Order: sequence, then C-alpha cells, then structure tokens
Amino acid sequence: MRTLLLDRDGVINQDSRDYIRSPNHWRALPGALEAMARAQRAGFRLVVVSNQSGLARGLFSIRELNAIHQRLCDELARFGGRIEAFFFCPHLPSEHCNCRKPRAGLLLSLGERLGIDLTRTTFIGDRISDVRAAMSVGARPMLVRTGIDPINPDELAPCGPVEIFDALPAAVAALV
Repeated sequence: MRTLLLDRDGVINQDSRDYIRSPNHWRALPGALEAMARAQRAGFRLVVVSNQSGLARGLFSIRELNAIHQRLCDELARFGGRIEAFFFCPHLPSEHCNCRKPRAGLLLSLGERLGIDLTRTTFIGDRISDVRAAMSVGARPMLVRTGIDPINPDELAPCGPVEIFDALPAAVAALV
C-alpha cells in the first residue's frame, strides 16, 4: 500500500499565525477532507506530519493537540477516510532538534515505526521546509498554495522541480 504524508496546518486545515490552539480553532480547507478520503480509496495510507512548536511555547497542551487531531479524524470519517498516524515535533525552532522539519528525524522515525519505505511516499506540504524534509529521505515532494506564506520561487529553486498545486484536492487528483 502506498503512503501519503501530509503536513497539517495550511494543507489540511486553515493555518493561523496565532497557532491552531483548540478544536474550535480548527477549520478544514475546502475540499481537503474529501481529497484525503479519495486518496485513501485509491490505496494510500494517510499519515500527518507536522511541526507543533505551540506545545513548547505553552500555547496549548498535548491534551488540546490530541483533541484537535480527534476533530480532524471525526470530520474525515464523515467522508470515509482515516488517518493512520500523527507524527509531530513539539520543539521550538531554536532547539535545533532532529525531528523538526526540514530535518529528517520525524520522517525517519515514522518510516521505522510504521514500516514505510520513505522513497516510495509522497509528502504534500505548504512550505519549503516540507519540500526539504521530503527530499532528505527520498520522498516525492509536492506543494500546495493554501498556506499562510506564499511559495518563494527563489527559495524553491535549489530543490529542483517540485510540483505545485492550488490546493490539496488538485494534488491528490495528480496522484490517483
């Protein structure tokens, strides 16, 4: 079975510079949940991979993060989809940990724990850090334009060709 790795904020749901702090702040992007369910019906396992420095900043607790993820799961289930696992980095960027994207640690960990050959996965994100993380483990990177920050072509250029889509539904359509 193929695996689709997905960043959360800015790919599946609306992002916020103030962070997604509770299930009440979480809003799915138009068509994102339907696209995820479509990918699953086409044979993809769904795994969410995200940086969640709001934990280290004290903006929300692990209980609140789990509640946000439960809301995502509940809403996705309405379309017949299921997320196999959530992997996240709880650290601040200043901690320079190995699990914060664009470093490979989080992806390597999920590959080992779930028995996934990362070179046979696709990682859809909204930032250059997602592209770099995907490339660091040999995954196929894709970007969507639904994040807070616009994609900077100058930053992206050293990565080589990367497919860019308006939103998750278009990216999934290119995969299935």
